[in-house]
Amino acid sequence: MEEYHNVYPVIDERVRIGPPYLTRYERARIIGVRAFQITMGVPPLVSPEVVGSKDPVDIARYEVDHGILPVSVFRYHTSGYGQAIPLKVLLDLGMKLGVRY
Repeated sequence: MEEYHNVYPVIDERVRIGPPYLTRYERARIIGVRAFQITMGVPPLVSPEVVGSKDPVDIARYEVDHGILPVSVFRYHTSGYGQAIPLKVLLDLGMKLGVRY
């Protein structure tokens, strides 16, 4: 019997790879990519009036800090194992630990 593997990563609520919060490097990368998307014409997920600025970086920072973006951070381990962790989970765990950006 053949085994079929799902091509999409399984999302797990427990963080098994890396720190249990969003690192500053992951945060910077997500903000940068999202700001670039907004600059290229992708509509923001929040109104600029709510953010108080029309600057794409400010809008992207607001979306990341409030967990509005539906993205997952994929972390790899040296053994070849990987884990997809939702942004909201990393932000919630970071708040519990008192991580400040």
